[in-house]
Amino acid sequence: MVLSGCEERLSALHPAGPAARNIATIWWVLLAGATVIFLFVMALLAAALLRRREKPAQDGAPQNGPPRDGASEKVWFWGLGLAFPAVTLATLTAYGLMMGERLLPRMSPEVVTVGAEGRQWAWTFRYADAPGRATEGVLHIPAGRPVDVEITSADVLHSFWVPRLAGKLDAIPGHVNVLRIEAETPGDYAGVSSEYNGPGYRDHAFTVRALDADGWTTFLAGAQP
Repeated sequence: MVLSGCEERLSALHPAGPAARNIATIWWVLLAGATVIFLFVMALLAAALLRRREKPAQDGAPQNGPPRDGASEKVWFWGLGLAFPAVTLATLTAYGLMMGERLLPRMSPEVVTVGAEGRQWAWTFRYADAPGRATEGVLHIPAGRPVDVEITSADVLHSFWVPRLAGKLDAIPGHVNVLRIEAETPGDYAGVSSEYNGPGYRDHAFTVRALDADGWTTFLAGAQP
């Protein structure tokens, strides 16, 4: 898949971290499953239409053919009508739950904690490893380390989303939600507030800047990396 620069910056299918990679994998697996099911159903529909065309009904003609095959009808009803969709959907659901469980934040000595507070129309970020330090519009994190973002809002509902690093999570006034993100390599990653919250929300964007080890140390020391 070839994307333009703008599309790639906000593409969940161009992951740059483990959480985003799991989400992209779930998307591709579910797309493949849905495609297989669709093609299978279309094949059955085509087979039914062809069979009907081969044996046109004759108005007023008595049905002298053999009785319908009850066993065949059971296969269509119980097998293809109930068992197939139930097994397929259960399998895809179990897979989605298993992959989703991997996205849950877990304790680790490597975890960095930062705070993200949304408001109309900006984001303020604070750092547990640098008390009193705050940045506007740019969240600094260390590359290659898991980061727990404690998300809240100062006014209305917002949504914190960095498509290439993780899924999205709501910023709710008076409440803190925690999202685990991680960038595998240093660089800038685009983030947006994907929740409609009034005129101007489309420009409610921010940047996550992943720093190498030296850059992160410099940032925590108070200097510009």
